[in-house]
Amino acid sequence: MPASPSVRRLARELGIAVAEVPGTGPGGRISEADVKNYARELLTRRPREPQAPAAVGAGPVAPELPDFSAWGEVSREPASKIRRLTGQAMALSWSVIPHVTQFDQADITELEAWRKRHGARVEKAGGRLTWTAIAVKTAAAALKVFPRFNASYDDRRAEIVLKKYVHVGVAVDTDRGLLVPVIRDADKKNIVTISRELADLAERARNRKITSEELQGANFNISNLGGLGTTYFSPIVAWPQVAVLGIGRATVQAVHDGERFTPRLILPLAVSYDHRVNDGADAARFLRWIAEALEQPLLIALEG
Repeated sequence: MPASPSVRRLARELGIAVAEVPGTGPGGRISEADVKNYARELLTRRPREPQAPAAVGAGPVAPELPDFSAWGEVSREPASKIRRLTGQAMALSWSVIPHVTQFDQADITELEAWRKRHGARVEKAGGRLTWTAIAVKTAAAALKVFPRFNASYDDRRAEIVLKKYVHVGVAVDTDRGLLVPVIRDADKKNIVTISRELADLAERARNRKITSEELQGANFNISNLGGLGTTYFSPIVAWPQVAVLGIGRATVQAVHDGERFTPRLILPLAVSYDHRVNDGADAARFLRWIAEALEQPLLIALEG
């Protein structure tokens, strides 16, 4: 099939045979848009056809590795199925979404005191009042105020698909790799309910009891790496979503209140987003709203 060298290179990087791509140009010529659209179709098909070869998103095709044993002892281990699928999905996401990451921070001193006061009450209800549960509720409220972050971009029609429901995915670290269970209709649930569902989903994800349906349909993801000690990082947007929230480890910092320095608990935040749908000012307002909601919990009740 007719295709330029750059188009053929893109197909190789996505693990696609260029001859399989339907060309929409003159004489059936294949464009970069044709390759990307075909990649999306394969990824969309994969959950419904689990036995089909996962040809898309396998990552850039690098040259053959050198013989590392020439410099010392090495060993090899096969990548797990989840690791392979995660790599394929992330490679596709990175290749088709123009990523930008915005950073901010929230003073959660008062909210942390509130969390400790009410933690026992949530535990009696069968959950844990974690920062992730609070973040799910906060992000769900923010998505109602900023609907263009609760969207997808349709390349073929050059349209933004705005979703009327709010399903939030939460990254869970398991011994098999990263899984992202989904809290459905998070905007309609209180923090106690969210914390209970989150505890159940995370436990079943780690015990290999979660279903594939419970890992699908999220509009927006949250990745909380604070428990591992990290601060700021740049999460990758999971196509076809348009944004993802990253949360780091809160630290006590000296903050000047106009008269003196006082110790405050500061939480690092990051949002990566699709620049085709939202601009930097949009992301700044979105992330600042989340930060202020964490600093002033009543803001969720007022605006969310």
